Amino acid sequence: MDRTRRGVISDWGGVLTPPLPEGIRAWLSADRIDIDHYYEVMTPYFDGSMTADNPVHALERGEIDTARFERDLAALLRSTHGGPVLAEGLIQRMFASFDPVHDMYEALRDARRAGASTALLSNSWGNGYPHDHFETTFDQVVISGEVGMRKPEPRIYLHTCQRIGLRPEQCVFIDDLEHNVRTAEELGMTGILHVDVATTTRELRGFLMADSEAA
Repeated sequence: MDRTRRGVISDWGGVLTPPLPEGIRAWLSADRIDIDHYYEVMTPYFDGSMTADNPVHALERGEIDTARFERDLAALLRSTHGGPVLAEGLIQRMFASFDPVHDMYEALRDARRAGASTALLSNSWGNGYPHDHFETTFDQVVISGEVGMRKPEPRIYLHTCQRIGLRPEQCVFIDDLEHNVRTAEELGMTGILHVDVATTTRELRGFLMADSEAA
């Protein structure tokens, strides 16, 4: 049995883009939305206290459309100019500052050129991804809203491994959120918690080098 690990699976936001808080704050400032109130509104969606009917989870699985989510979220937010928060196009504006981190894309392309299979695994808020670099970087693209699953549900990791024809133990998973990495590791994958490009690139290179030596 070939035990050579040769799958590289990466998150998008916060790994192939600058850190999420930076992009979110840029949007809040541009749309003149009360930042403190935004985090007050959004905290229950992410701290585990909203266990049932979480609209963020529903959005990420594609169970509700983006227009409905935008309307519901805009109604909860508070502007700093006294007027309503514009719902239409809210998600597109939210992610407008999520520019590509070219060095991370290049690190994944290097892995692909070296023979690794590469996949994107991303929880989606709609599907407004900048696809410019996807074809040259990934063999497979798994978007949560398109497959009806989301991280950290184990089945979406297994689905992604199947898409690239590998077992979990043959894959490395890169994400900026610890709980997403933890699930990958519980499934047998090697996890890399992304903090910065230099560290992730070094750990990825070490992973692939170990594979080469094992082979």
